Amino acid sequence: MKYTCTVISVVDISAARNFYEDLFGLEVFQDYGRNIAFTCGLALQQDFDWLVDLPKEKILKKSNNAEIVFEEQDFDGFLNKLKEYPDIEYLGEVIDHSWGQRVIRFYDLDGHIIEVGEDMKMVIKRFLANGMTMEEVSVKMDASVEDLTKLLNS
Repeated sequence: MKYTCTVISVVDISAARNFYEDLFGLEVFQDYGRNIAFTCGLALQQDFDWLVDLPKEKILKKSNNAEIVFEEQDFDGFLNKLKEYPDIEYLGEVIDHSWGQRVIRFYDLDGHIIEVGEDMKMVIKRFLANGMTMEEVSVKMDASVEDLTKLLNS
């Protein structure tokens, strides 16, 4: 068995496509009109009720039970780009997690939660640049030195 993709329901396929292409730089892999698949494994489906054979009222907006997660190397640059979308509804401010990763959460055009976090390699590099040893980074991030080294070398 092979994982293929995650499909999310959208009201306007063109608007959703533009949102994901412009804000996140996603590239379309396949375009079937009311279904678009991106190379990353995310797919958009207009008329989701038709696809899954459910009544329209069963397709919920802002169900808040899943999120689409991205990591960004230039987190501060992304935050500046996000300001170009004045209608974005945020789920709060930037969070600085205990392991050092900064994240922001907001809704996409169709009420799906999006999380954009600082790339984990960048977090490790930031700690090392600030004078921490790999062992100290391991304790801070609650991950083994081996796993952190693997991540840095991937």
